[in-house]
Amino acid sequence: MLLLENQLCFSLVTAARNVVAAYRPILAPLGLTHPQYLVMLALWERSPRSLTDLADEIALEPATASPLVKRLEADGLLSRERRATDERRLDIALTDEGRRLRERALDVPRQVMAATGMQMAQLAQIRDTLAPLAGRRV
Repeated sequence: MLLLENQLCFSLVTAARNVVAAYRPILAPLGLTHPQYLVMLALWERSPRSLTDLADEIALEPATASPLVKRLEADGLLSRERRATDERRLDIALTDEGRRLRERALDVPRQVMAATGMQMAQLAQIRDTLAPLAGRRV
């Protein structure tokens, strides 16, 4: 039926908005927005990496990721350098301050669980169920 409450898109958008809202007060003491947190998560997994690779990892266009990277660079959390072998490639790397921030962020998942009132197993089940829909951009 064409009822709003029956639409997958509405449930996903509403859930995403609510989850991001739960992250906001948790990330604020770290000086990060939710999109910046995603950038940092990707770099904590692997640094350095190209802007294109980073943007792909967090499912953004490079033009959208670039301002996030510039802001994090201004905050001293990462650096941007043109690749010596290919000036077209921009490599993004964590600074020492960016690496130290990871330690302060270790409690974020637990705080998100508390904010949502859900257990890790429940959140993991939701994540895994959404995985086919949350694949790479088409």
